[in-house]
Amino acid sequence: MKEALKVPTMAEFFASGKHPEVLFWVGCMGSFDDRAKKVTKAFVKILNKAGVSFAVLGAEESCNGDPAKRAGNEFLFQMQAATNIEVMNGYGVKKIVTACPHCFNIIKNEYPGLGGNYEVVHHTQFINQLLEDGRLSMEGGQYKGKRITYHDPCYLGRGNNIYEAPRELIQKLDAELVEMKSCKKRGLCCGAGGAQMFKEPEKGDMDINIKRTEEALETKAEIVAAACPFCNTMMTDGVKGKDKEASVSVMDIAELIANAADL
Repeated sequence: MKEALKVPTMAEFFASGKHPEVLFWVGCMGSFDDRAKKVTKAFVKILNKAGVSFAVLGAEESCNGDPAKRAGNEFLFQMQAATNIEVMNGYGVKKIVTACPHCFNIIKNEYPGLGGNYEVVHHTQFINQLLEDGRLSMEGGQYKGKRITYHDPCYLGRGNNIYEAPRELIQKLDAELVEMKSCKKRGLCCGAGGAQMFKEPEKGDMDINIKRTEEALETKAEIVAAACPFCNTMMTDGVKGKDKEASVSVMDIAELIANAADL
């Protein structure tokens, strides 16, 4: 029987007069969406296995404000951001890791203007560094030789020029990385960004997530690797829409690494 997940809070660290190495910003999807919760658990297992001193805000974490801002409600965004910044600055937070590119982008690039200055790292970068530093080890195992294609999240790739860390992790699985025709700087959006996740699409010839899924299926990959909970949802819906659930799975890179490390 595997031991229960250890997820300490910043309040617990603060009460004992200690500071964690990093704050894990879970995000709304990672906290409340049933599919994204599995990614959160996989990443926590990785952090525990690597001996990383980390904490979450727990009930003190609220939405980062990205959906409000992208939907045009700047006032609500600034209210949400100010609340989070006050909490994090109160705890003396210096470094943040998150599995959501939307959280990553807004905290890294837009919180500084409101008084929130932190080192912000995406979980693919963090996991890759853990492996490089020898704090985490794994074998390719079940993914050795498997065809995996990687979908670039907009806010991670074109938004912040992070293309290599996720791909390096896939290659460390001894998997065969197969690229879609639209990748890296030419990557195609999954359709969820800009608060589009929360509304029905406008009329057109095809939903964008179906178009992106078709590109993924063209690679003949067995796994579509994602690095964003929104992308994960949209690509999963696309695979379902194409009736390919039996042959193609959509997984976050943290899940692939956790499985390969037998966590």
